[in-house]
Amino acid sequence: MQRQPLVIERRSGPNLLIRALYFILFGLWFSGIWTAVAWVLCVTIIGLPFGLWMLNRLPQVVTLAPQRSDLVISGGKAYSVAVPQHPFLLRAVWFIVAGWWMSALWLIAAWALCASVIGMVIAFWMFDRVPAVITLARN
Repeated sequence: MQRQPLVIERRSGPNLLIRALYFILFGLWFSGIWTAVAWVLCVTIIGLPFGLWMLNRLPQVVTLAPQRSDLVISGGKAYSVAVPQHPFLLRAVWFIVAGWWMSALWLIAAWALCASVIGMVIAFWMFDRVPAVITLARN
């Protein structure tokens, strides 16, 4: 009888109080600048890789949120697993047709929601989903 592999989600980072203080003092205003620069880089061919890199790190810039990674333990061995992505051609077509302009609207809405306490929950969720909106990347 074969055992199912054990999957452990790994997140490490500062505690909630540090993250909240960072957001209030730095993250809110700096994330607006970071977002604008990243989006402008994304709509240029030369800046696209760096702009996507910046957008993938947006949750860390806004709130110091740690990046998630999965650790799989199977057969006495532990290894990290990357999330399977959509085919490159599909992601490229999505970016050209809809991702670049839809991501601008998405980012503006997310950043605007940060202005209210109730909206912050939705905004943080939206910031985590930016890579999927712009290029269909899976987290």
